[in-house]
Amino acid sequence: MVRNVLITGASRGIGAACARRFARDGWRVAVHCFQSLEAARALTEELRAQGTEAALVQADLSDPDQAARAVEQAREALGHLDAVVCNAGMALPVQLLTDTTDSQWRQVMGTDLDGVFYTLRAAIPDMVARKAGAIVTLSSMWGITGGSCEAPYSAAKAGVIGLTKALAKELGPSGIRVNCVAPGAICTDMTAFLTPEDRAALAEETPLGRMGTPEEVAEAVRFLVGEEARFITGQVLRVDGGMVI
Repeated sequence: MVRNVLITGASRGIGAACARRFARDGWRVAVHCFQSLEAARALTEELRAQGTEAALVQADLSDPDQAARAVEQAREALGHLDAVVCNAGMALPVQLLTDTTDSQWRQVMGTDLDGVFYTLRAAIPDMVARKAGAIVTLSSMWGITGGSCEAPYSAAKAGVIGLTKALAKELGPSGIRVNCVAPGAICTDMTAFLTPEDRAALAEETPLGRMGTPEEVAEAVRFLVGEEARFITGQVLRVDGGMVI
């Protein structure tokens, strides 16, 4: 049976790795992006060239109307959604909370937390009607522990965890599972600003002795969506090499 997934923030990094991972298992994939349109288009064409039915959806998920349209466009292109992976996110430069402006705070909350709410609000009714579906949100180790000089990002990602747990209770009776993946230090564009010394320090702090890869996070996401995890809901799976224990 062919299954369909919408992956937000899928133009690069963890989102792109998730898109490739689902495609490898024969899923039809809706690739969402906001600003990185060319990268998302290239990924969509890559998936199609490999025989995957893939659709490109562009939207600012911090806008409720655009988020709702993105979900509807994914449904129109692929059919109903069996899974939604809420991966889209951003972070500010490392800075003190007192140096954070109102607009910076709203930008992070709008993308990292509001966007998850708006996307799922649009996607859930159809899943409830079908009494089936799986949702995976992406948080961060900082959503669990808090990160010094990353207060807005930490707060938004902690909110994602709370939303995930609440929805797991709310949607469980409808046969819908909701779980969260909390990555640690992963080699993506979001960590590209780090110096070699910073990367070495992160690797040293990680019990497994290295930073993770987007593909390793994608494997966790794919597991939580799959039948192997059919009795797992409301959980936060840390993919962090043991940094948060």
